[in-house]
Order: sequence, then structure tokens, then C-alpha cells
Amino acid sequence: MAKSTGQFSTFTAGLLAVIISYSSSIAIVLQAAKAAGATEAQIGSWMLALGVGIGISSIIPSLLTRTPVLMAWSTPGAALLATSLMQYNYAQSIAVFMFASLLMTLVGLSGLFYQFSRWIPAHLAAAMLAGILVHFGIGLFIAAEESWSLVLLMLISYFTVRHFSPRLAVVITLLIGVGFLFFQDSLSFSHLRWGLTAPIWQTPEWNLGALIGVGIPLFLVTLSSQNLPGVAVMQTYGYQPPMSPIIAGSGLMGVILAPFGGFAYNLAAITAALCMSPESHPEPAQRYKAAIYAGLIYLLCGVFGATLISFFLALPHALIAAISGIALIGTISQSFATAFNESSHRESALFTFLATASGISLFNIGSAFWGLVIGLIVHHLLQLKKTS
Repeated sequence: MAKSTGQFSTFTAGLLAVIISYSSSIAIVLQAAKAAGATEAQIGSWMLALGVGIGISSIIPSLLTRTPVLMAWSTPGAALLATSLMQYNYAQSIAVFMFASLLMTLVGLSGLFYQFSRWIPAHLAAAMLAGILVHFGIGLFIAAEESWSLVLLMLISYFTVRHFSPRLAVVITLLIGVGFLFFQDSLSFSHLRWGLTAPIWQTPEWNLGALIGVGIPLFLVTLSSQNLPGVAVMQTYGYQPPMSPIIAGSGLMGVILAPFGGFAYNLAAITAALCMSPESHPEPAQRYKAAIYAGLIYLLCGVFGATLISFFLALPHALIAAISGIALIGTISQSFATAFNESSHRESALFTFLATASGISLFNIGSAFWGLVIGLIVHHLLQLKKTS
């Protein structure tokens, strides 16, 4: 009886991790795909590549290490793509995905995972991320012009549910928003597609400006805001698997699946905690099964990715904008806190934030890259001033 109860709790933890992952960020992935110029069929291929990639890269290391290694797509990375890919075509976007994943593979294979992350000061990486995500936070309130009652209801729902169950706050807020529109007859699911998703290959087109302006920031955002917190969560729960091969494997998965829309794979953090907590299983040695269950569910969701996408495409813009902003509120807040925590770092962080948020494109290179460059220059100039 105890054994079956433990199996059920690990399955539930894995299922909940996937539900939270999809409900809190699939809208952002959808915006990224649209910015890249993807068709509905290509967006379905994205979801297939993401589901299959995350599933395989979660199941294999979890089985080999007997550790709950849960992967995810890069939500901040998707936010970066949503604000940076409009000036490039779909083939150039695919090249960006492949390039960023190749960089992650090399970092994993070199064993310089931790050392490399230290080359970019944490406050500048956080300021760059804040500059990327701030548009989604603003979009939450702009959406109120289109449907103030919907946005107000979703905000009230979010803060109410968060008080009782922070992990489920975004999921329930999304369901309440959908329910509100349904009872208003503002939703139409007549075009909802049921069926398997077909992979669609896109040969990459290499564009130097895209690789530098979007590929490098995508790599850095995935490294600093996803993989490093993912490692920290694992260590918090006492798990220390060999990280270099896991990071290299996630990068290699991205290289392989990039032509189908797999833009970035990384260690999960918040959802991983669900699989590593005592609620998953009372015995730490058995919690790896939760990550395996999650991986299997990701595979299933990937196979039916076109159905998921057709559902979200039926949702009005106001709901997509609202749930995207709400889902990123915590990340935006943490980014600002890290960027501007120390007074000596605030000036360089501010330059990074402003340049990134501006959306400028110089020499066909996007604002995230220039924000980081400008911030590094200001940071080192201030450091020289201190030492002189």
C-alpha cells in the first residue's frame, strides 16, 4: 500500500510539473514562434520538438544517475525571442537556436560551466533579463485597454490563489480567465485540431547579426537564468549529479532538434522542485521517478502539440498578454532585485536595462547584446575608477 501511494505521489508530482510548465509559459512560446514568422504547422512542430527534447533529456539522465533531473524550455529565452526575432526570417531564427545550443554544448563539454557563468557579472545578466521581460509586464496592463474586466479578474485571481497555493496560482488564473471568456461567449473552439503533430524541417540560414544579437543573448539567458538556478535547486535538495554531461546533453539535444523548432533546453528550477520535494516521495532515492513520469508526459504533450497550439491560438490577445505578464511577474521582480541590489552596481545595471529594453538594432544586432556590451563597458570603467 505504501509503495503504491509513493508511486502515485511521484506521478502526481511529475504531472503537476508539466501542467505548471505549459500553463505558465506556452503563451510566451507562442509569441516567440509568431515573431519568428512560423506558420501554425511550424508552431506545432515547435511543440513537438520541445516536448520530445525535454522528455528524452529528462528521462535518460534521471535513469542513469537515479536523480530527479527535470529539463524545461527556456522561458526567458522565449521572451527574448518574442522581442528580438521580428527582423529576421524563420530560417535565420532556426540558425539562432542551433548556434545558442551549440554554445551550451561546448560549455558543457569543456567543463567550464561554472567558470563561464562568472565572466558575466550577475547584476548585468539580471539587468539584461529585466530589459527583455519588462515588455511582458507592461503588456499585462496594456491588455486592460482591450478587456479591463478580464485583466482585473485575472489579477485578483492570481493574488488570491497565490496566498494559498503559489505553485498553482498561474494555472488557476489561466483557467479562470478561459472560463470567464467561455461564459461570455468570447471563445470559439470550432477550429480546434485533434491529432498527432508532424515534424517540419527547416534548413538554417546563417545571419551574423542574428547569431550575435539574438544567439549569444539566448545562450547567456539560458545559462544564467535557467541552468544555474536549476543546479541550485538540485543542490538545495541534496542532489549532485555530474552537471557537465547533463548540460552538454541538453545543448546537443538543442542542436539536433533546432531545425524542427527546439529553441533551448535547460534544467528546470521551480517545476523541478516539485519532483525533488518530500511531497513527491518520502524517500529521496525514489524521487527520480517523478522526473521520469514528467518526461513521459512531456513526450505525450509533444506528440499532441498541434492540438495544444490550436487551443491557445483560439484565445484572444488580451488573455495571452495577461497570462504572459502574470507568469513572469516573479521573474521580473527577482531580476530587478538582483540587478539593483548593490549601490555600486546600479549604474552599469541601469545602462544594461535601458539599452536592452529600448529595442535598438545597430548593425543588424539586437538590443540584448548591446545592453550587455554597454553594461560591461560601464561596469569596468567604474571598476577602474575605484582602483585608481
